[in-house]
Amino acid sequence: MSGLVWFLVTIALALSLAYIRASLPVWTGAFAALIGANWLISGSLPLVATIVFLAVAIPLNVLSLRRAVFSSRLLNWFRSVMPPISQTERVALDAGNTWWDADLFTGQPDWNKLLSYPSPQLTDEEQAFVDGPTEELCKMIDDWQITHELNDLPAPVWDFLRDNRFFGMIIPKEYGGLGFSALAHSSVVMKVASRSPSAGVTVMVPNSLGPGELLLHYGTDKQKDYYLPRLAKGEEIPCFALTGPHAGSDAGAIPDTGIVCKGEHNGKEVLGFRLNWDKRYITLAPVATLLGVAFKAYDPDGLLGDKKSLGITLALIPTDTPGVEIGDRHFPLNASFQNGPTRGKDVFIPMEYLIGDQEYIGEGWRMLMNCLSVGRAISLPALGTGAGKLSSRATGAYARVRKQFKTPIGKFEGVEEGLARIGAYTYRMEAMRRMTAGALDLGEKPSVLSAILKYHCTEGMRQVVGDAMDIHGGKGVMMGPGNYLARTYQSIPISITVEGANILTRSLMIFGQGAIRCHPYLLKEMECVGMEDEEQAVRKFDRALFSHVGFTISNAVRAFVTGLTRGLFIRTPEAGEVSRYYRQFSRMSAAFAFSADVTLLLLGGELKRKEKLSARFGDVLSHLYMGSSMLKQFEDQGRPASDLPMLHWACQESLYIIEDRLNEIFRNFPSPLLGRLVKLVVMPTGRSFRRPSDRLGHEVASLLLTPSAARDRLTRGVWSSKDPEDPVGRVEYAMDRMITAEPLEARLQKGLGVRLSAANLEDTVKRGVAEDVISEQEGAIILEAAKAMAAAIAVDELPAEREPEAHGSSARQGEAAKATG
Repeated sequence: MSGLVWFLVTIALALSLAYIRASLPVWTGAFAALIGANWLISGSLPLVATIVFLAVAIPLNVLSLRRAVFSSRLLNWFRSVMPPISQTERVALDAGNTWWDADLFTGQPDWNKLLSYPSPQLTDEEQAFVDGPTEELCKMIDDWQITHELNDLPAPVWDFLRDNRFFGMIIPKEYGGLGFSALAHSSVVMKVASRSPSAGVTVMVPNSLGPGELLLHYGTDKQKDYYLPRLAKGEEIPCFALTGPHAGSDAGAIPDTGIVCKGEHNGKEVLGFRLNWDKRYITLAPVATLLGVAFKAYDPDGLLGDKKSLGITLALIPTDTPGVEIGDRHFPLNASFQNGPTRGKDVFIPMEYLIGDQEYIGEGWRMLMNCLSVGRAISLPALGTGAGKLSSRATGAYARVRKQFKTPIGKFEGVEEGLARIGAYTYRMEAMRRMTAGALDLGEKPSVLSAILKYHCTEGMRQVVGDAMDIHGGKGVMMGPGNYLARTYQSIPISITVEGANILTRSLMIFGQGAIRCHPYLLKEMECVGMEDEEQAVRKFDRALFSHVGFTISNAVRAFVTGLTRGLFIRTPEAGEVSRYYRQFSRMSAAFAFSADVTLLLLGGELKRKEKLSARFGDVLSHLYMGSSMLKQFEDQGRPASDLPMLHWACQESLYIIEDRLNEIFRNFPSPLLGRLVKLVVMPTGRSFRRPSDRLGHEVASLLLTPSAARDRLTRGVWSSKDPEDPVGRVEYAMDRMITAEPLEARLQKGLGVRLSAANLEDTVKRGVAEDVISEQEGAIILEAAKAMAAAIAVDELPAEREPEAHGSSARQGEAAKATG
């Protein structure tokens, strides 16, 4: 055989071994066999090839030699370029765990494993609570009364929340709580928030990051036995104070202090802390009876030992403790949930007020990070998804009944664009919400995924509610009891801001944390930097390093081959026409993993200062997860064909965004030449994906404009009504009436040779009945539809003499709306 043939065989063998991610012994054996085959066929030993093979194989396979020649030197270099990890960063990295996000980082996700996870489902008890007390609560809620007249929930609503233990959803039944799953917790918050964001926040906060969850994980038995039953029954209203004027996203920089000292408690001198704090933006603070506080603990007199600075510590303090001050209220953008500042001046607390008692002094940051990694994946995604479902249902109905130029506005292509985004983004958010809640209920604590959900569900909320407002126009702008959209629109910046501002979450957390947590080898390599036992450090670094090298080579080959073939030969689950999405997301997973490795090698610790690059990588990882969750949801729901337009639209957009972000990364690479080379590897044939077509957008929009199983499935779980006296029910009722009336109107117009309008409607109906074109009953249907449509598009009229603050004044519906009463 010629030298060219052997060269091509060698290249093919190397690519095959890299593609299947073969181990080093397999590589060594395969190339030894190739050289042997060459020898047997040609009759002479290929000397150069043999020398090269031995020069590479011996140092790589003899571990002691490899560690001495390569690994120990590379570890020293790694230490020189790797910046030290602060204790705060270390705790954040250790919080929670990884789940499917780690699979996506491998470049070779196991889709069968994902699909084997059970479909998240509510238990019969949880479903009964959603259908019973939660539905009843939604019927009690008047958001205009809450936000415009009372600036608070009405007393009967507060009582109902306490009596039905809405504040104890996460508290186990043995402590008097409901003991609900993460999915049930999410489902309740989503439904209540779709009726009133203020009520939704009030329900979600005690069940999210706060005293209840902290006590469950870290409280002493005595603290649990006393506080958890009281929290479950609503006898205690909790809040948690972390953010202050000088510490927001950088919560580790809190200036609030606690000094170990002795003081009096219950008539006895005991050891405790003297606290001083100044906190703001604390939800439920104005009504709280139990205040959680984060502070930095110090022991200047050595009462606990030799250590002077003890670290962030958490305490649980009754708000009637001397020195505790609950300030005046904040008013977050007309969302009237209770929120305000709290301060403390020389407040003495005994050690028993510390969450977990003295054992957890200095562990506060770790406690918070572990709880936040779970809570952030439930409450705010539920809020965003609920807003998407409300927007889908109400905006679809409104666009069906609102006419311009004698045509429903939902039929105009410009409006269709907004409706398509609303439907597809809602489908995507629901898929993420359900799949992640299911992971939490399996015992996972995916901290990176919680950041993905928080960011993309709240940004998704911003997009869909913004589109809904555009489509509603003046109907969405004019405030009043009949406006079901404006308060949700006003609440968007709140969800964008809390539990990690979105700019920070996208630019630092998702990839900055995900690159370390989800990468199969990077964290192991980093752990070697600070190890005191040098021999052990080199041994561990050696294993991680050479596994990492093989991992990177494999992903480079997989990315190139699958890019060249457009993923044609990737093995995926058989899922009909959506199988192609499994292949393309697998292909992009390999492209992402290889690109991320090259970037990490090039930038090292500098990456955290390259926030734009980090944000784009975060977008890629996020859309890989979104695509995964949508494919799983489609499979879990039995592959309903009517959902395909939404799945196609959302998957196609995610793939387009992934490719676009990778392209932007390569274009802005610190080394332009290397950026072009990496792009050539992962996009060897150029760009592959396009945005969803207009035709597909039309199909998605059409789903929202007509009652159907797909529309009901998309919007399941939020408040809905067909009561013409309810703001949301009014547009649903009108859509049903109009759809029933439309064929009758067509017959009437054709039979009489006239075009119906608001001006001639009654006379034309009378004439049609008189001439037997329609029956009297059919005429009544047409008139009722017109009346329902007028009520649905009506806006509220408020008294001109109302107070400047717009609080405490009365309001009335417009004449058309009153006509439906």
